[in-house]
Amino acid sequence: MSWLPQVAKVATDRGDVRGWLLFLHGILGSGANWRTIARRVVAARPDWGALLVDLRMHGRSQGAPPPHTIAAAADDLVRLAAESGLAVAGVVGHSFGGKVALELRGKLELDTIWVLDAAPGPRAEPEGDPDSALHVLAALRQLPGAFADRAAFVAAMIGRGFSHGLADWLAMNLEPVDGGYRLRLDLDAVGELLADFYRSDLWPAVESGPGDMHLVIAARSRAFDPSDVRRAAALPIAVHTIDAGHWLHMEAADALVALISEKLPAPSPGQP
Repeated sequence: MSWLPQVAKVATDRGDVRGWLLFLHGILGSGANWRTIARRVVAARPDWGALLVDLRMHGRSQGAPPPHTIAAAADDLVRLAAESGLAVAGVVGHSFGGKVALELRGKLELDTIWVLDAAPGPRAEPEGDPDSALHVLAALRQLPGAFADRAAFVAAMIGRGFSHGLADWLAMNLEPVDGGYRLRLDLDAVGELLADFYRSDLWPAVESGPGDMHLVIAARSRAFDPSDVRRAAALPIAVHTIDAGHWLHMEAADALVALISEKLPAPSPGQP
């Protein structure tokens, strides 16, 4: 059997799930980042269930064969849907996961696509942004191979100028080893995925025709520039703006859950 990403299910015990919604995280994240949002969405919409995916080379989904690209991550999900037998009918993708969601258009028959604070086009790798994923990766490469405990890792990241919140979040990538902890990530592979994120142009997927396509822009984020906003506004898609920074699922959880829950269509008739 071919390699598949790891996934966790979230569903309520009210009613029958008629369609499954993939939740796709950003670079250096994991499916667990979206558990609270997913639980709240399916509680409001029990006709949907949620699949929290660890994208390739993230979380528990280690050992994926190269190439490490947006397209390969999408192909992983196509195989996951086929081999699971579940009716995957929608996708919610944040940041890196947003571009993976767009890559799925045309590869899966999806009722709805949500792209959260991920501009579809290529962009320059940011310079001088202390919170950029590139800066985080560079810092992680400088760390020792192991830590006595989680607190030691968090302290090391704070010592390199990162916030306590970001350091705590990154610590979710630790695994126990020889009485201590180490990062379970292949940073070279993650770097390849990030490079492909910057160079990939997914505007053709956005512009490829009608459908239930939603772009959600975080108003205090740098992900969309004014030309991106104008291009999106000219298309027959839904564009929403939420007053939050890039981590909108943490900064504006109530608004995001309400928006997705209200706008989700019913899964297609006849799906299991």
